Amino acid sequence: MPNLETRCGTIAYTLHQPMLPWVEAPETVLFHHGVGARQQCWGGWLPILNDRYRVLTFDMPGHGASPPAGAAFGLADLADTVFALAETADAERFHLVGESVGGTVALQFAATHGERLLSLTVSNGAHLGASIESLENWRGLIEGPGGMPAWSEMMMHQRFFPGALTTEQQAWYQRQQSEADGSTVLALAEALVGTDLGAAVRDIAVPTLLLHPDSSPFIPVPVMADLYGRLPTAQLRIFPRARHGLPFSHAGQCAAAMLEFLNSL
Repeated sequence: MPNLETRCGTIAYTLHQPMLPWVEAPETVLFHHGVGARQQCWGGWLPILNDRYRVLTFDMPGHGASPPAGAAFGLADLADTVFALAETADAERFHLVGESVGGTVALQFAATHGERLLSLTVSNGAHLGASIESLENWRGLIEGPGGMPAWSEMMMHQRFFPGALTTEQQAWYQRQQSEADGSTVLALAEALVGTDLGAAVRDIAVPTLLLHPDSSPFIPVPVMADLYGRLPTAQLRIFPRARHGLPFSHAGQCAAAMLEFLNSL
């Protein structure tokens, strides 16, 4: 797995080439995961998109194979990381997909570097950090005796309805989530809560797909509806019986919706 040195530190990434060798000049899809996840969480999307698209995934600082950043960083720094990854992949223009905090970063990138995007897809992400609910007890859990495993166990209930995952999926997600760096998780949560992109997103002109669960404990549907109303080029899909782990629990459905969206461009 190659690494890239950025303002956020060392970033581990993977560039998946198209599975169909006759696809010429394939477009690139860049995925940005959220807090507590890692790049492998997009694995359920790959079979649907990776036949004719290049797919670039990466681990945020303090997640997966990327070590914690050596200095404080914010959402603007993560947007710069997206820019650096696209440059490394020689993707002059690309499709950007972000979930949770990755969705907020994707919105910020689209507002400031929209000329680099072919499209934007946001899953369970918000433009207004102050609207995000249920973060109050994160610090107590992470800094308490249970540490990240206790936080991860709590988050599994926030992300998934009972029975939404197989036993293997459940065990993997809970384990990899507990391995994220706790200080990084708290720093990202604080940065996210202080974010307000309400005005900035009105400048986003690229085709946009919004994917949202009907039961996220962090981002109520009316918040996503407000974002939808601010984006003149957006399409909105609400997924029933889904929580904040939508892009993992409903990977195939989300990827199929995105492929339909891309085919319509």
